[in-house]
Amino acid sequence: MIVARRFLIGGRVQGVGFRVFVEARAAAEGVYGYVQNLADGRVEALVEGDQEAVNRLELAVGRGPIGARVDSFIVEQHRDIVRAIERGDPGAAERAMREHLVYLLDLVSAVTGDRG
Repeated sequence: MIVARRFLIGGRVQGVGFRVFVEARAAAEGVYGYVQNLADGRVEALVEGDQEAVNRLELAVGRGPIGARVDSFIVEQHRDIVRAIERGDPGAAERAMREHLVYLLDLVSAVTGDRG
């Protein structure tokens, strides 16, 4: 079964190779998505792939690479993206991911007053 999850990781997670770690582990698991630093010091990843592979990635991300310290780890399921993938509708999956990014930009704008 295909699943999609969003990870928000807080702690000492920027400047320690966390994004490279997530990208490498995701590639090794055959999981796709993106990972980015957030202005508030956290790292965000949105991933999709086989449930077992995403589960393994989630465990690895929760521990982080050597030199990092994970103090908070939030996991959200993204069913709208998964439903589109399961229907074989990559256009709908892309739209759902874009809508999610717009939602995140709106959150940043509300907090910082800057849509940057």
